[in-house]
Parts: sequence; structure tokens; C-alpha cells
Amino acid sequence: MDEQAEAAVSRPLDRRAELSEFLRSRRARLKPEDVGLPDFGRRRRVPGLRREELAQLAGVSVAYYTRLEQGNGRNVSAEVLDSIARALRLTDAEHAHLTHLAKPAPHKKRPPARRPQVRTALQHLLASMDAVPAYITGRRTEILAWNRMATALFGDWGGLAPEDRTWARLVFLCPEYRELFVDWEQKAIDIVCGLRMDAGRFPDDARLAALVGELSVKSEEFRRLWATHDVKEQFYGVKRLRHPLVGEFALGFEGLRVTGDADLNLIVYHAEPDSASAESLRLLASWGAAAVPTL
Repeated sequence: MDEQAEAAVSRPLDRRAELSEFLRSRRARLKPEDVGLPDFGRRRRVPGLRREELAQLAGVSVAYYTRLEQGNGRNVSAEVLDSIARALRLTDAEHAHLTHLAKPAPHKKRPPARRPQVRTALQHLLASMDAVPAYITGRRTEILAWNRMATALFGDWGGLAPEDRTWARLVFLCPEYRELFVDWEQKAIDIVCGLRMDAGRFPDDARLAALVGELSVKSEEFRRLWATHDVKEQFYGVKRLRHPLVGEFALGFEGLRVTGDADLNLIVYHAEPDSASAESLRLLASWGAAAVPTL
């Protein structure tokens, strides 16, 4: 890694800067007519609402809102954050992200966390799901455990170094995954939005800061998407995949929180019954190790 990359990966995430940039980005996407304010046609120096307009909508003073947008969330109340979230028309995920940035949960200084361990019972559960791809992810998009069908669909994660088993690195740094996901751009957006949520919840996570820094240096697409400050949580949906053996097909997915560990998620892919995609999934299951793509 060159000196520029080393500097980027060692730079911690600045919670105050994150708060400031997030509020600015949400304000910039609103127009006066979006929120029922008159627009007198005057040329605006900045996109979106002015600070005065946003403060008026939220029912706070301009000076108070300005301090908050400058990253000073000290002593801000939940009620004020709720008002600002309503004025900015934030989604539930964006509202939660704003709260995490402005009022971070108190925590003790801890040494860097080890890679989470997946309970043996959960590993047995994954192995028993032999007809559908399933895996467990942790913070920072880490892939912690998976079953045989996940290997057949996504590649041999077991052959990767543990630090490389993250969706963020695979999607942005491995060209093969651009071919695997038909809508690669949407997959990339989902990854970045999830990392943004983690950054709000865990601003002192050194490994997360290192991952963001590394990707910012190595991927222009990541830098572009990271700069949008978009956040969301996606627990279900549909992905179109292009597998080297069975071609293009669609799978739905469901994400479930693992009881007892809020950082772990069980992700299960499935096909619509009696569909062409279900037949493709059945073929992958019957081929077993022969179906593993070269990634």
C-alpha cells in the first residue's frame, strides 16, 4: 500500500464532520416547493433549502440549527432532532443515523474488537439449509459463516484471507463481482449505505475507518457513493445474478437479526416456487462443488 493509502486508512472517522456533512446533504436535496415554502425565483447560492428556511420548518433558531450543522450536537434533545428529521423528511434509517451522529451512545474505551465468532449451533443451522444459499454477516459487511450453496453461488470465500471476506472489498475491488451482480451499481449503493449506518453507530471503530479509507483510495466508485451520505437498512429484496454455469436468474433475499448479537445478520436467498430461477437454484445444488464460480 502506498503512502497515500496508508494515510487514508489510518485516519479516524470524524463524528462532528460526519454530522455536519450529513445535515448539509439532506438539506441540499430539498427545494422550497417540496416543503410548502414560497420560492420567489431569486438565484440561490447553494442547492436546496437555506439554513433559515430549515430552522423555520423545524421550529428552532437559525443560530441553534447552524451550530448543529457545524457538527456541534452537544446537549441537543431528542425532541429537537425529531423536529429536524421531520423538516428534512428523513426516512427511519436516516433519522436513526442522525441520532447516532448527534447523540452517540456512551461507551468505554475498548481494545480493537476481534472478529466475531459464530456459534456452533448457527453454523449447524447454515449447513442444514442445503437447498438455498445462506450466510451470516457482521459489522463492516464482514462475511463470517456460510453454507455450501452460498459457495456455489458466490464463490469460495474459504479461500480468501479473513480480512478480505467483506462484501465491501469484494464488490468494489474484485472485477468478478461486477459480472456476478446484474445491477452492480445497486449492490454497491446498498453496501455503502450499510457502511454509513455502521459509521454512525460506531464512530470509534478503527477497523471500519481503515476499510473506508482503503476503499476511498482504491475505488473511484466508492468515493463517489460515500460522498452522497445516503443511509438505509435493507432486510429484503430481489437480486439478479449472472452465474457462469446457470446464466442469469433472480433470487429474493431475507435478512434476519441474530438473537443475542445485534451485529450479526442471517441472510437467506430463495427463488419463487416453480420458476425458472428455482430450477437454476436446483441445478446449482445438484452440481455441488462443480458449480463454484472462479472468483
